[in-house]
Amino acid sequence: MESTLRKNTLRDTLQQGIYKIINPLVKFIISLGFTPNTVTITGFLLNMGVAVVFILGGEQGNRGDLSYVGWAGFLILFAGLFDMLDGQVARLGKMSSPYGALFDSVVDRYSELIMFLGICYYLVAHHYFLSSLLAFIALIGSMMVSYTRARAEGLGVACKGGLMQRPERVVLIGLSSMLCGLLASWIGGEYKVLLPGTRLLVFETMSVFTFPLAVLAVLTNLTALNRLLEAKKALEEKERLLRK
Repeated sequence: MESTLRKNTLRDTLQQGIYKIINPLVKFIISLGFTPNTVTITGFLLNMGVAVVFILGGEQGNRGDLSYVGWAGFLILFAGLFDMLDGQVARLGKMSSPYGALFDSVVDRYSELIMFLGICYYLVAHHYFLSSLLAFIALIGSMMVSYTRARAEGLGVACKGGLMQRPERVVLIGLSSMLCGLLASWIGGEYKVLLPGTRLLVFETMSVFTFPLAVLAVLTNLTALNRLLEAKKALEEKERLLRK
């Protein structure tokens, strides 16, 4: 519990630091007449663009052309900025509302699903079948992280812990995609390292993108499980207090 509190405190501190940097931009957006829902929709459209880039890469690119992955990574991070901006626009613009919070959460889930659709399409199209499976497992974990929190809060208990919340997922996928594209432009998209004397693949350029997907597949599901256990303890404590 103490470790979780330290992690949440560090996360909140970093978040507040980022808000101080982006607040001038937020105020400018508010002055242009943007509402939180408009910002949310903008982020959703950008995530649709991410899926389009991946799908085009699957259809038009070849296995060694990882430029589509790189550009998609840049767009993921740009779209992620709007995921952060909508909440600040609501707070600074005094436009917060229960429906706005619900709308943001629902659209965020659609954004993430569409992004993973594009990723899975690209990986299947270029025969990265194991990686596509890991991406799908990461998608399941990502959805369960959000669902567990929503269901727990619906039962009246807070459930916000874990390593792989949405901002962390966006940063991990966005950075790994962008770095994969940049590395491919330097060493080539077909670069491979085999175990000496065997045909066992140890590393390839695409690993810069697919290895973080494997990490995401594990950590998102562990985060969902951790939240489930935290919610169980909180609900049991709540029932105990009600019986007194």
